[in-house]
Amino acid sequence: MNLRISILLIALWIVGCDSLEDKKGRFLLKGNEKLEENDPKSAIGFYQEAIRIDSLYADAYFNKAMAHLRLNQLEEAILDLSKSIQIRPDYFEAIFQRGITYLDNGEFYKAREDANRLVGLNAEDWKSHFLSGLVFEKLRNFPEALAAFEKASNLAPQNSDLLVNTATILFYQKQFDQAKIKLEEAEKINPSEPNLHNLRSMILFEEKEYQEALNSVEKALSLDNRQPYFYNNKGLYLLFLDQTEEALNWINQSIQMDSKNPFALRNKGIYYVMTGDKVSALSYLSDLAKNYPDMELVQEYYQKAQAL
Repeated sequence: MNLRISILLIALWIVGCDSLEDKKGRFLLKGNEKLEENDPKSAIGFYQEAIRIDSLYADAYFNKAMAHLRLNQLEEAILDLSKSIQIRPDYFEAIFQRGITYLDNGEFYKAREDANRLVGLNAEDWKSHFLSGLVFEKLRNFPEALAAFEKASNLAPQNSDLLVNTATILFYQKQFDQAKIKLEEAEKINPSEPNLHNLRSMILFEEKEYQEALNSVEKALSLDNRQPYFYNNKGLYLLFLDQTEEALNWINQSIQMDSKNPFALRNKGIYYVMTGDKVSALSYLSDLAKNYPDMELVQEYYQKAQAL
């Protein structure tokens, strides 16, 4: 009789464990469904229920972090990603996403630690070198950034984004011809990549091909109208095409989307220089000349504003 009771209890325990596995899995799936429906707040609730059932459920922490990112809750996302990594130290995707989030949160050296960790885990995965490249870019180490992006591109030659990143570094280094070659390669793979057309517009602007620059950024906007820097670049090109009032509308729209973008503030200062408003021009350009002294066009138009 005692033996039978023991067997029964063991069977019930196994069923109970299976039930908990099923429950936490269902909550995870419900959270995923809400995330697909673009309802991250509800998704977070379901993921939290899964975590209540299993406090070591690494995937639930990871997915919860992705929902926080949808809400631009960077600190919360970092905490959840760190928890998932604590549970699974080799959780490659969680380390990658945490590194990206650290970059977005301005924590560049923590992102570098995650990039180094990824390279140690798998140096044959392009994401390891891609994150390294992004970190070096933020740290203004362009030669190392270029080398990292080229490694990533060699590992994933059909990834057009990597070619655009490589072209971006070449652009920063004023190697415009080489940058354009990379953009042509990227366009063969994915002609609908908006950042490709935006970067091409920036190169054309540097080459003083203002109408062609405008055409390229309008192509970028037609593919993605959610990026404030596309609007800002269009405003800049219109300024140099002497369409100042239309330019101001685009610059203001960019500032409304991202009020902290110093390039948009610079462009508004340039607008006021071009329209002869010294006080307004200096209100924008004085701080930029102090805080971003190496930004293109800032010193030139700050001096012009002073001379008005």
